[in-house]
Amino acid sequence: MVENQSDDNRRVEPGAATMKEPPGEVSSGPQAEGETATDKEALVTQLRTELDEARDRILRGLADLDNYRKRANRQIEEERRYAALPIVREILPVLDNIRRAIEAAEKNADAVSLLEGFRLVGRMLEAVLERNHCTPIESLHKPFDPHVHEAVLQQPSKDLPPNTVLQEVRGGYMLHDRVVRPSQVIVSSAPRPAERESDGQEQQDG
Repeated sequence: MVENQSDDNRRVEPGAATMKEPPGEVSSGPQAEGETATDKEALVTQLRTELDEARDRILRGLADLDNYRKRANRQIEEERRYAALPIVREILPVLDNIRRAIEAAEKNADAVSLLEGFRLVGRMLEAVLERNHCTPIESLHKPFDPHVHEAVLQQPSKDLPPNTVLQEVRGGYMLHDRVVRPSQVIVSSAPRPAERESDGQEQQDG
């Protein structure tokens, strides 16, 4: 009898080894692998989004840098172009005094050598200004332009239309396209009524 019981026990043990896993246990099957793939896809999507945002920030930064470089170059070019402006303003009064001296010397016949010397200096100064792109404003008999002219007096004129420069009192100068100082001028106005009537009477008499 004892031997039979031991045989029965041996027969039961192999069966116990093949029992199914109790419910509630999680097995490592296809479902767990699917969840891992989804997580990887979400991570890849997030990384791509961050990469696109970083690329956009870089492009915007490069555009801002390029705009700043262009503005800086324009500012440097403008400062270089008008660097001689202070020098020109200092030279102009000297040129005015030389011209006054020439006018005074022309009235004195004994000052021929002085006159010629002043003329030479005047030509030299004008050449300096021209080399620095400082040129005189042409005003005489030109239409009055408030951007380049400064009217100091207005006189009636029968020969020129109104608002025309009759006389230049002090010359003006331009540095490239910028006014260093405007020309002081006398501007024409319409003739007075009495002058117009006298002109008409002269024409009838003629």
